[in-house]
Amino acid sequence: MNDHSTQLSLGRQKIADDLRTLVADTEELLRLTATASGEQVDIVRARLRARLDDAKTALAEASVTARAKYEVAADNADRYVHDKPWQAVGIGVGVGILLGVLAAR
Repeated sequence: MNDHSTQLSLGRQKIADDLRTLVADTEELLRLTATASGEQVDIVRARLRARLDDAKTALAEASVTARAKYEVAADNADRYVHDKPWQAVGIGVGVGILLGVLAAR
């Protein structure tokens, strides 16, 4: 696995962890709001806001990283097609045949 794939995988794991924490905190907020005093609700609400902000930040960072990786991949594909057009056509035909065979099943 290359460095970019490792970073992307770690980023996805971090977002998943942040979202799990956000869900747990939201469930806790719902549980506490039924019987809690104002001070307890404010504490949980502040924690929930902080977790939500962390999740939004992580999602934004992952989006920027994914977009950069997409642009690099698109540039590489474009360069490959311009450098080796007949190989690119051959690959396209091969993929088309493979998809046609799979679709016919």
